[in-house]
Amino acid sequence: MAEVELRKAFKRYGDAEVIHGVDMKLPSGEFIVFVGPSGCGKSTLLRMIAGLEEISDGSVHIKGRDVTEVEAVDRGIAMVFQSYALYPHMTVAENMGFGLRMGGASKEDVAAKVGVAAKTLQLEALLDRKPKNLSGGQRQRVAIGRAIVRNPDVFLFDEPLSNLDAELRVEMRLQIAQLHNELNATMIYVTHDQVEAMTMADKIVVLKAGYVEQIGSPLELYHHPDNLFVAGFIGSPRMNFIEVTVREGSDTHAVIELPDNTTATVSVDASRAVAGSTATLGIRPEDAGSDTGDFTLPIKIDVVERLGGSTFLYGQCGGMKHFVVQRPGMDATGHGDSIELTIPARRCYLFDSEGLAYQRPQTVES
Repeated sequence: MAEVELRKAFKRYGDAEVIHGVDMKLPSGEFIVFVGPSGCGKSTLLRMIAGLEEISDGSVHIKGRDVTEVEAVDRGIAMVFQSYALYPHMTVAENMGFGLRMGGASKEDVAAKVGVAAKTLQLEALLDRKPKNLSGGQRQRVAIGRAIVRNPDVFLFDEPLSNLDAELRVEMRLQIAQLHNELNATMIYVTHDQVEAMTMADKIVVLKAGYVEQIGSPLELYHHPDNLFVAGFIGSPRMNFIEVTVREGSDTHAVIELPDNTTATVSVDASRAVAGSTATLGIRPEDAGSDTGDFTLPIKIDVVERLGGSTFLYGQCGGMKHFVVQRPGMDATGHGDSIELTIPARRCYLFDSEGLAYQRPQTVES
């Protein structure tokens, strides 16, 4: 296990700066996920930790050691790529043991470590096969096995499930999570899929345009986002946003004016709010489908998605074109219906004109 730390890390390509002074300390033994939209810098940041990208300024520390100028092979890391990167002419066993053989390990040592990794990943029956005779999920397990045999201080995963179909993604997601529990190793995982981030991570790092927007546990980010970007990115379906006006603010609540000129009281620390200022009200789809609440919002339903256990309603509400409501699977609401949503004020979110959150009480949960 190893702690990973970045200190004021920058990455520039010529005059273009893509990583902007990132400071973070990632605890030993945790499963950390870098998440964000395409182009946010998550893979670049991972490659900076791996030593595959040179750092323009700042430093990287692994297990308390400054490895900024250390070659990738000597950093104590193992990386699993999106493309598998298996040698087609080698068997599964040869692929898994390749790094050890290049490092001068004996045949006996290689065979022993490959055998242990194969048992962990349920690859024992496939050791004599070549990659062309494997499924996508099996190839990815071989790539993970190649990392395991090196016994690294840190595992790095760069969108390893992107090439798999939906069912295999779920299966491999569970296997990687189980592997982390068995190895108790430090793992850093890159994905653009916030569902993967929520289900796998001990800690999530949300990135946007080369900046760290927020770091925290999945539920911390879900219930207490720092800003509009994190609130909209974490959660599926995404949070609904309605523009409102602040009429009164205190350290316990904010009185807001809704688009229909009615008012509502939201449980947030709005002591810095200015009366008359614009704000954004955030409502999770599951909270919009509540049976009880403190204020109502009218909505006309345009689309209904029935998924069995849940029904999702999409419509125009509060000036938002695609407002989403999550209800039980047997909900009878249909296309074209106009209904009143009952909203529990204590579960609402509020963001100022700059997109920063007025923080909710820590006791507020779904």
